Amino acid sequence: MIAIEHLHKRYGDVVAVEDVSFTVEPNEIFGIIGTNGAGKTTTVECLTGVRTADGGRLVMLGLDPATQRDEIRRRVGVQLQSSHLPDRLSVREALQLYASFYEDPRDPDELIELLGLQHRAGARYGKLSGGEKQRVSVGLALVGRPQVAVLDELTTGLDPHARREVWTLIERLKLEGLTVILVSHFMDEVERLCDRVAVIHKGRVVALDTPSRLAAHGRLEDAFLELTTV
Repeated sequence: MIAIEHLHKRYGDVVAVEDVSFTVEPNEIFGIIGTNGAGKTTTVECLTGVRTADGGRLVMLGLDPATQRDEIRRRVGVQLQSSHLPDRLSVREALQLYASFYEDPRDPDELIELLGLQHRAGARYGKLSGGEKQRVSVGLALVGRPQVAVLDELTTGLDPHARREVWTLIERLKLEGLTVILVSHFMDEVERLCDRVAVIHKGRVVALDTPSRLAAHGRLEDAFLELTTV
């Protein structure tokens, strides 16, 4: 369904991704963790056609991200680490606008309720808090009923209660058949949601397994620190 083989990406003299390979199975929540600058965001940007890889092979839903970007965008929802909307656009207007791009979108008002934004549905984007903007970004990634959702820093800026609400939403959508690639810095989030997780360090996959196996007899955070301190 999703495959990356020996991905390589550089920006000038800086190598962002050296050699990353993994596959994602249908209806799996696949986590990607790593330190800042490890190549996580560049990896998912290449996979979704936002950036073009310099080397390697990438497949998303049987499609080539470099040459079939438009088809991928119809079938894949993407919430990237940094995104922005016009300040005067309201929450409801943003979701309605994005819904209009798809043949069978989710009901924007349903998403607004699921994301806990009912009281802010008419608020302008420029007046939202960081956490509220993050929830809108998640909603925009999900409004088109994607087969795959790529979520980069899903709950950054959310308070603990809001984080758990978003986790519950993702778990509910998985039951509907959604496949998720989740980039995260939060070990509790990865342990709660992910079926498998890849640890990327200095542009390479240094470990790939279930969260429980990576953690072995300790904590996932301890295993992560051990894998990324070399």
